[in-house]
Amino acid sequence: MPKLPVISGKELIAALKKAGFVEVRQKGSHVSLQKFTSGKFYRTVVPLHQELSKGILIDILHQTGLSRDDLLKLL
Repeated sequence: MPKLPVISGKELIAALKKAGFVEVRQKGSHVSLQKFTSGKFYRTVVPLHQELSKGILIDILHQTGLSRDDLLKLL
């Protein structure tokens, strides 16, 4: 399994938008995104930090249903 890259919040938001997520709102430095698919609803919040910690990145991947490989392809 490939290692997680060190990315910023803006880079992650751009990758999630490529995957079909839509920016719903922003409150301060946190952006809410969501995606509707056939019978499934995904929602996550991405902080606009310079570097996202590995724990936050893993949590966001679980919330969005994406794998590490999917993320690397979107970047």
